[in-house]
Amino acid sequence: MIPFNIKQLETFLLVATFGSFRKAAERLNTTQPAVSTRIAGLEEALGARLFERQSSTVRLTAEGQRLLPAAQRVLRVAERLQLMASSLSETSETTRVLRLGVAETIVHTWLPDFLKELQANYPLVETDIVVDATTTLRNELILHRLDLAVLMGPILEYSIENIEMPSFPLVWVCSPQLKLPNRRKVTLNDLMQFPIISYARTTRPYSELYRKLTGEFEETPRIFPANSLAASIKMTLNGIGIASLPEEVVQDYIASGKLRIVECEWHPSDLQFTASYSSEPSNPIAQQAAKLAASVAHAYAARTAKAQEPMDERLGPAISQPTEVTGR
Repeated sequence: MIPFNIKQLETFLLVATFGSFRKAAERLNTTQPAVSTRIAGLEEALGARLFERQSSTVRLTAEGQRLLPAAQRVLRVAERLQLMASSLSETSETTRVLRLGVAETIVHTWLPDFLKELQANYPLVETDIVVDATTTLRNELILHRLDLAVLMGPILEYSIENIEMPSFPLVWVCSPQLKLPNRRKVTLNDLMQFPIISYARTTRPYSELYRKLTGEFEETPRIFPANSLAASIKMTLNGIGIASLPEEVVQDYIASGKLRIVECEWHPSDLQFTASYSSEPSNPIAQQAAKLAASVAHAYAARTAKAQEPMDERLGPAISQPTEVTGR
């Protein structure tokens, strides 16, 4: 008989990941003495000391380092078996919770499709959804407060796996009320006559936009950063300024004439998203959900591109038309 169990290996991996018996106990919803007992039992069974206890943290010993990759593999196999058993058993009442974090762009595009597919494929998985900025989602994922995050990635951490998603092209859009030069392509200087509505200051799109404008112009640009995509759209609809937004998010407003595309000599890079999850400790539910998210996102992108073709033909070239509101 094997002299240790899966629960002891899981506890070992969590202590190694957090560097703390207390944090491992919190994650396991148990007490610190219970965690200590499991580790002591595992050490006794293996005949080796796995951790060096220090005042506030613990570190793996050389023996613990050697055990780590093998324990990860065993736990991954065990969790796959558990997931398979839950999927095969029609009478199973085991319910798992997926703590999902998503950027707001995803909410406005393929998130509803993903949630339907997730429910259809994993009916016993309940989903807790957090919508927040990428910086917050990244921190929550690294701290193991989220199982899966769809954000502007990738996250460059050794313990985080990233699955690439289709990108979102950004377009310049504004209200038809704004008075821009009547030519096919405007310049950045033309755009700077109005406030520029952008993503929040802590995001990649804002940083790229700010560097571009401050690098080419002596005049300080008027950038209105917003951490809410809905707020950015509302400000743009009301003629507050010109925004750089994902085309898929605003295509209905463009089709209805409430917004129009502004062709410019420069535009920010496409938004790159990843489905990111922690591989330490292993989380097969998050891994399968990330793969499903990628499949749904690619299907959405293909469907949107096909629908966009006839709309582009109907709209023709985006030409500015002078109307009421002017810049500074």
